[in-house]
Amino acid sequence: MRSIWGTLDRDLLRGIVLTCLAVGAIGVSYGAICVAEGLPLWFPAVAAVLVLAASSEFLFVGMIAAGGSPVAATLVALLANARHLPYGLAIPPQVIQPGWRRVVASHLMNDESVVLALAQPDVPRQRGAYWVCGLGMLICWPAGAMLGALAGDVVHDTEALGLDAMFPAVILALMLPALRERAMRGAVLAGAAIALATTPFLPAGLPVLLALFAVFLNPAPKGRQEAL
Repeated sequence: MRSIWGTLDRDLLRGIVLTCLAVGAIGVSYGAICVAEGLPLWFPAVAAVLVLAASSEFLFVGMIAAGGSPVAATLVALLANARHLPYGLAIPPQVIQPGWRRVVASHLMNDESVVLALAQPDVPRQRGAYWVCGLGMLICWPAGAMLGALAGDVVHDTEALGLDAMFPAVILALMLPALRERAMRGAVLAGAAIALATTPFLPAGLPVLLALFAVFLNPAPKGRQEAL
């Protein structure tokens, strides 16, 4: 762990901290929504630790609140988490590492840890970003969910407080440096077009999943492919 900390410079550490804090703030909203919809107090914190995937958890709770069956809600949440398959293929094996670390790393895989890791220029920094961000998420997301559950329905209105805007704003800020590459800009624009075109017709979460196909329409530059 000491060697991993040694790869983090000030800018990278600041990005990880801001990302984890933003996700923790969204966790407050998630926990409050769970309790407001009649779920037990312990549910958001336990689900946050065991699932550790905000989008699928929000989908699950949203479907349950709308009267859907737990089985259907679980299947939709699993489908939303199918994006982790290309994530796992994109992360270099040296970042995940063999043995028991691979099992832990698989649990820590999320949008933020993958984005931060792949944005780094070399494997040591990728490993540091992935593990520190993943562990930070494991702390901040359940902590925010528990805080929100304890707060009850006081902060369940995410639109009024602007909590729903924090997550996309942080992800956009992390993506901006990579948009200097033409191929990356093409992939982002194609993915955005796919998501916007399918949002009116598909359930929440699926448009984002379909947007991943933009990666195949705009392959990464040769240098980045070799790095991956």
